Amino acid sequence: MRRRGWSTARIMLALYPFGAGAAAVNVFFASLIFSWIGGPVASTGWSIGLGCIIGAPATWLFARHIRHLMDVADREPMPH
Repeated sequence: MRRRGWSTARIMLALYPFGAGAAAVNVFFASLIFSWIGGPVASTGWSIGLGCIIGAPATWLFARHIRHLMDVADREPMPH
């Protein structure tokens, strides 16, 4: 069967800004929670930088999941 649609890499590139942004927000909120026990609050720059790093593998895994769902949707129906 020939794969139709976007590749995993293309899906990842399209979704990366959203994944990196979500990861940056999560890094910032995690630093706020960590501050309750005396830790530092992450600056905007650190949050965005870590979000870009953490967002890449997270977005890749999500893109693989989306590609899998596309492959499942394109399968031939099983005969009864």
